[in-house]
Amino acid sequence: MIDKEKLTAFINDQLKETAYFLTDLKITPQNEITVEIDGSGAVDIDECISLTRAIESAFDRDEEDYELEVGSAGLTSPMKDPRQYAKHIGHDVEVLTADGRKLHGMLRAADPEGFTLLTERKVKPEGAKRPVLEQTEERFGYGDVKYTKYDLKF
Repeated sequence: MIDKEKLTAFINDQLKETAYFLTDLKITPQNEITVEIDGSGAVDIDECISLTRAIESAFDRDEEDYELEVGSAGLTSPMKDPRQYAKHIGHDVEVLTADGRKLHGMLRAADPEGFTLLTERKVKPEGAKRPVLEQTEERFGYGDVKYTKYDLKF
């Protein structure tokens, strides 16, 4: 089986001088390797092809038989790297917190420690007949959420 740490270091080295970064690497016991990359803009198919060829030249298939798939982090994929959060500032996201709350809101800010989510909730002011929408900001550490993903609305 291919050494995950060695492959991770190799991929990070290959992407070092590019606008792309590794978001996920999975290796199954059957040596099925899935590499997921993202970048500050859209991921170019040519970059995926180039990375595939680099991996295949560095990790000999005759020595270790493996199946390789290199692709981009899709819009429906959960965010796994703080750089992905920074990329989506100002966009609507869905967050599932560690305590099971599902929140929808705008990603307001992100830094290496966590992110801020701007949500709206209905609040009934004292003496009012109807509730009004109130915007609230909530801060999360990356470890405080099960997932955060782009909130697609059609």
